[in-house]
Amino acid sequence: MPDLSLHDRIPAAAAAIRSALFPKPPQAAIVLGTGLGGLAGKLADRKTLPYAEVPHFPHSTVASHAGEVVAGTLGGVPVVAFSGRFHLYEGWTLEQVTLPVRVAKALGAQYLFLSGACGGMNKFHRKGDLVLLDDHINLMGVNPLVGPNDERLGPRFPDMSRPYDPGLLARAEAICTQEGIRAHRAVYVAVTGPCLETRAEYRMLQAMGADVVGMSTVPETIVAVHAGLKVFGASIVTDLCLPDALEPADIKSIIATANAAEPHLTRLVERLIAEL
Repeated sequence: MPDLSLHDRIPAAAAAIRSALFPKPPQAAIVLGTGLGGLAGKLADRKTLPYAEVPHFPHSTVASHAGEVVAGTLGGVPVVAFSGRFHLYEGWTLEQVTLPVRVAKALGAQYLFLSGACGGMNKFHRKGDLVLLDDHINLMGVNPLVGPNDERLGPRFPDMSRPYDPGLLARAEAICTQEGIRAHRAVYVAVTGPCLETRAEYRMLQAMGADVVGMSTVPETIVAVHAGLKVFGASIVTDLCLPDALEPADIKSIIATANAAEPHLTRLVERLIAEL
């Protein structure tokens, strides 16, 4: 049997999730990254489905990622959360990495909320700060839209002048001010990983205009824009990547910083979704 096309794999995965979890379509989808899986526990009427039971889904290999689809409500709004994301450095293709975004669209989602951890290259950032993504730079060396375009999924040349929804971004800033959360608008640069960058690479990324660096988020954003979803992206600064004062990376410390800051990001996303 020949491999199914992306257009055929999407409804198969969506049907399995819909059958197991949903009485009605979700309005928003959330991708939960490193140290941020606790947000899934905030959902009311929570139901879960392991990725292994979703047709065509890869499995998450990152230790801190649960690897399950979670359905429920936040502030009365029906949502679907993907607890554990896929990364290019794990060996998946970008088509596989971004499959949850395609499936979220097929389930009925209109908004995509992306979260994760990142390295801070802006001297005004501190560990544990939130960054609200205003723009990005793709340095992964590949784009999830490369190849024949299926017009049923989106246009050949999607506009990326405002990849992150300005309305959601402005509202997020207001919420952070009200809640006393340290947050900054930021430009996120995506790299392949899995090794962290050298001092020379950090200098190059700073010179390009990036504030933070990570190994995810951008592929999902590109596909979400292609699919017509409104995107909000936020990350936690888990380590400082200042090339002239660079310390060796400690993954345990990075995850601990993400976990400590998680309540702030959880509160922000809860309020944003409740106001949809």
